[in-house]
Amino acid sequence: MPYVTTKDGVEIFYKDWGKGQPIVFSHGWPLSADDWDAQMMFFLNHGFRVVAHDRRGHGRSTQVPDGHDMDHYADDLAAVVAHLDLKDAVHVGHSTGGGEVVHYLARHGTGRAAKAAILSAVPPLMVKTPANPGGLPKEVFDGYQTALAANRAQLYRDIPAGPFYGFNRPGAQPQEGIIQNWWRQGMMGGAKAHYDGIVAFSQTDFTEDLKKITIPVLVMHGDDDQIVPYADSGPLSAKLLKNGTLKTYKGFPHGMPTTHADTINADLLAFIKA
Repeated sequence: MPYVTTKDGVEIFYKDWGKGQPIVFSHGWPLSADDWDAQMMFFLNHGFRVVAHDRRGHGRSTQVPDGHDMDHYADDLAAVVAHLDLKDAVHVGHSTGGGEVVHYLARHGTGRAAKAAILSAVPPLMVKTPANPGGLPKEVFDGYQTALAANRAQLYRDIPAGPFYGFNRPGAQPQEGIIQNWWRQGMMGGAKAHYDGIVAFSQTDFTEDLKKITIPVLVMHGDDDQIVPYADSGPLSAKLLKNGTLKTYKGFPHGMPTTHADTINADLLAFIKA
């Protein structure tokens, strides 16, 4: 299997399919590159080169005990980009992956990047602070950590069966395959990486990162996102970006790249080609 070894000795698994302009996908917590199947196949069939990696401690990448923070996530992404010598790339990040993309572009520059899109993404800041009164209380994330440490397998069933895809909404039709695939991806990774990752995605402040980015960025967010609430994320990120565009999806859940792949893929394609 294809891997790149980072400066601190972590093996990062990646997929690299096709030829053409590269689109690089960064997945959400606690998943893997597999979460992008619907997008990878779509853009591959539209003549793009598609790349996706498993974050350290996730999926098929090394289960290391430390380095589960946005600096390492961004550096690992940079290692993949450099290893494959990607240029004129479009970076697409979902949820925690959106934070990874933003931090990567701010930390490593946009010399190899053309555009970016962040979907249901965690920036600017998820946790409630005096400067971020609309954020979620820290106790919410502490609860995730407690549940993960006590019974990760059950937590990873409850999240996709409920709020992640909106399957807990009245009239929703839960799709068992989607729920099981989320569980499978989560359980492939390491508990320590996922435990620490909760702090990384909830407590990292991306405000200054967003201000640094000058390339076009499409901010895509559903207004029924139960994981990363809309009002304190998408609109705020779009305002902080120098060249940001907000696209709001009425009634779409956090996992909209999976549940509404046709709509998301079409809008991403239009943005990339514009």
